[in-house]
Amino acid sequence: MKSYLRIELASLIRPSLAVLVALGLGVFYVAAQQPAIIGTQDPSGYVLGPNDEIVIRAIDAPEISDKPILVGANGNITLPMIGRVKAGGLTVEQLEAELTTRLKAFIQEPQISVTVTEVRSQPVSVFGAVTKPGVVQLTGRQTLYEVLSMAGGPRDGAGSILTIMRPLQNGEIPLPDAKIDPTGRFSSAELNVQEILEGKNQAANILIKANDIISVSEGSSNMVYVVGDVQHGGAFTLGAQRNLSVLRALSLAGGLGRTAKPEKARIVHEVPGQTNLSEIPVNLQQILSGKVKDVQLGPDDILVVPTSGRKAFTTTFIPATVSTAVSALIYHY
Repeated sequence: MKSYLRIELASLIRPSLAVLVALGLGVFYVAAQQPAIIGTQDPSGYVLGPNDEIVIRAIDAPEISDKPILVGANGNITLPMIGRVKAGGLTVEQLEAELTTRLKAFIQEPQISVTVTEVRSQPVSVFGAVTKPGVVQLTGRQTLYEVLSMAGGPRDGAGSILTIMRPLQNGEIPLPDAKIDPTGRFSSAELNVQEILEGKNQAANILIKANDIISVSEGSSNMVYVVGDVQHGGAFTLGAQRNLSVLRALSLAGGLGRTAKPEKARIVHEVPGQTNLSEIPVNLQQILSGKVKDVQLGPDDILVVPTSGRKAFTTTFIPATVSTAVSALIYHY
C-alpha cells in the first residue's frame, strides 16, 4: 500500500531556534522563544533534519506507532524493535521506505506512514522592519521573496536595504556583490527591497538556506536632508526606495525660498573613513528648467540651498557632525 505524507501545519507554531545576537565582532546563535512562521508551499519532498518532530503510524507495530519522536542532533531516531535509524537527510518518503524495509524482519507486510508534526531543522531569522519578525522554517526550496512573504513582508515605513548573511559552511551567497564579513564566518550581501518585491531583479531572488539571516532596514535610518533657503527644510525618509531625486526632495521641502540662489546649490555627504565632507555642485535652476538631468540623493545626503538674503536657517535636524559646515555653505555663496 502506498504511503501518504501529511504535514500538520497547525502544529508548527511552537518555539523555534536560532536568532541572531551580535556581541562585539563575534556572532552567535541562541535559542529564542519565537513562533515559527509557516509558509503555504507544498511540503512534499521535505528533507528531515535535527530537532524535527515526527509521528510514525505502523499497522501491527504498536510499539512504535502514534508516538511523537524527535530527530536527534546527529540526525538519528531510535525505535523499539528496529533500533537506531538515520532520519536526518532523508525525505519523508525515503524514511517510510527505510522503516518498511526494517520492519519486514518482524511483520510480513508492513504498512508505514510518517507525519512531520513540527518543522524545526530549517530555521531562517528574519528581523528588522518586517511585519512578523522572528524565525521562519523552510519547508522546501524557497526563495528570498517567499521567505519575506512568510514574515509578512516589509512593514510601512521600512527602509530600502535588505541584508542577507549566510554562514560560510553553507557556501557563499551567489550574488556578485556578496562579501565575506570581518570575522570570516559569514557571507553577506545588500539588496534593494523594492526590487525584490516588484520582481525587477530576478537574479537577486535567490534560494534561501537554513540558518540564513535576513534583515530589512528601518526607514528612519534612510534619511535625506534639505536645508537652507527653502520653504520647509527638514529630514525626509527614503522609505523603500534606495534614492530620492533632487526635485522630489525639493518638492517635499515646499520649494525654493524667495531669496534662494538655486544655481549655487550643493549636495553634501560624509565619506566613510574621511574627515572632510564631499561637496557636489548642483544647479537647481537648470534642473528645474529641464536643461540638465535630475540628480539622485542617497541615504544621509544633504541638499543645501544657499541664500542671497540675511534670513536665519535652522540645521538642528541634521547630524551635529556636519551642522557647522552646512551652515557655512548656506551663507557662503
